[in-house]
Amino acid sequence: MSRILPLLAVLAAVYVAICVAVWMFQRSLIYFPQPLTISRPDTLLRLAVDDAEVLVSIRPHAGPKALIYFGGNAEDVSLNLPAFTQAFPEHALYLLHYRGYGGSAGSPSEEAIQRDALALFDRVHAAHPQTMLMGRSLGAGVAIRLASQRPASRLVLITPFDSLQAFATRQFPYLPIKWLLKDRFESSTYAARIRVPTLLVAAEQDEVIPLSSTEALYRHFPPGVAMLKVIPGQDHNSISESPAYLPLLRAAL
Repeated sequence: MSRILPLLAVLAAVYVAICVAVWMFQRSLIYFPQPLTISRPDTLLRLAVDDAEVLVSIRPHAGPKALIYFGGNAEDVSLNLPAFTQAFPEHALYLLHYRGYGGSAGSPSEEAIQRDALALFDRVHAAHPQTMLMGRSLGAGVAIRLASQRPASRLVLITPFDSLQAFATRQFPYLPIKWLLKDRFESSTYAARIRVPTLLVAAEQDEVIPLSSTEALYRHFPPGVAMLKVIPGQDHNSISESPAYLPLLRAAL
């Protein structure tokens, strides 16, 4: 017994230290800022939001239609400009670089990104009344929350998850994630408020966000609002390389 108690004390101290480390450094485990690749003056919009200036990769286009895109946690969204320009020729394009990404000021967090997303939508929607939202992976969490707050015309979610808390709990079942997590991205909660046509696109062999997580999110939408499509033979990162990918997104418009 005299040996067991010190051992338990050491294990408890290690566990507490791990929890403290997760609390302090969790955002470095969620966000992986990427540099900007396509940076011509005609492809960049500088958006002032509160105390920061964020960058938006753009393809200007006159007319009522626009597409706002939110990328994954390790994505340089500017790389989508060439493909999206061809896929969506009738839409003005706006691809948000999260804070800390691609030259945007500040540090990323759920609330900061959401403020930037709201500001971007209000600016875009004023010029393009038919504004569609699209988000991939982490960006799906941004897009769905925004669609619950603003009058988007359509919503497309690529490899979306039900909530970051549920995802993290599955990844780290022995940690008290509920009490540690700062950014929760509770997409399932916002799904119940969506009333615009919504497409969920999943990868059959997604090793990062299980198909079951996307299916769980799908079940939270009101009846008749959302449609789920699974691209066979693709994983989390290769889904955009599938020949079916862009035609499926085009069809959602």
